[in-house]
Amino acid sequence: MSTATIIDKARTEGRKILTEVESKQLLEEVGVPTAHARLAATRDAAVQAARDIGLPVVLKIVSPQITHKTDVGGVKLDLKSAEEVAAAFDEIVAAARRAAPDAAIEGVSVQKMARSGIEVIVGVSTDPQFGPVLMFGLGGVLVEVLKDVAFRIIPIAPRDARQMIHDIKGFPLLEGYRGQDPADLAALENLLLRVSDFVEKHPEVSELDLNPVFAYKDGALAVDARIVLS
Repeated sequence: MSTATIIDKARTEGRKILTEVESKQLLEEVGVPTAHARLAATRDAAVQAARDIGLPVVLKIVSPQITHKTDVGGVKLDLKSAEEVAAAFDEIVAAARRAAPDAAIEGVSVQKMARSGIEVIVGVSTDPQFGPVLMFGLGGVLVEVLKDVAFRIIPIAPRDARQMIHDIKGFPLLEGYRGQDPADLAALENLLLRVSDFVEKHPEVSELDLNPVFAYKDGALAVDARIVLS
């Protein structure tokens, strides 16, 4: 499905928030490395998707009304068998219906369980004065605790991407703190540039969240994605 088709579908349905599957489809089109997510509407479809993708997998609830999936029990990690996937599908859907009875539940997203890396966040918000602004920082829960982030106005140049990464106080973690593998800084710079380019070409995008992005010694991977339309 093309970018225009996905955005038109959301607008026709009267919603601004794209699902994780839709958000990743848009980002994959422009070369942002994401953990590919496949929508499964039924338990059997989830099991088949898991077999196709290869175990272990992650299941997450897919609903336009549920943005914080973990808060409603809508995420199951490291599922290693078809039986675990089937049970997780039932548990996730039941938990989501309890937590958000009015939400439209499309099913679950099925994606490969990603190897862990250094967690960073990439985000976009719209400033009323300056327009779209790109953010980079340490991800996961650290972003809310430490608030260690850097900002630049979109569009950014390669120099801006490099400076954003070096500006955060947690930069030593990315360099390979205490014997850990250093992050692939070129891959992170490229990801920032691609997100900037995507948002510049699609002014209808008002917010974007990639959290977490796993930074590896040999690349980077966005494992969750959310896009909000203006």
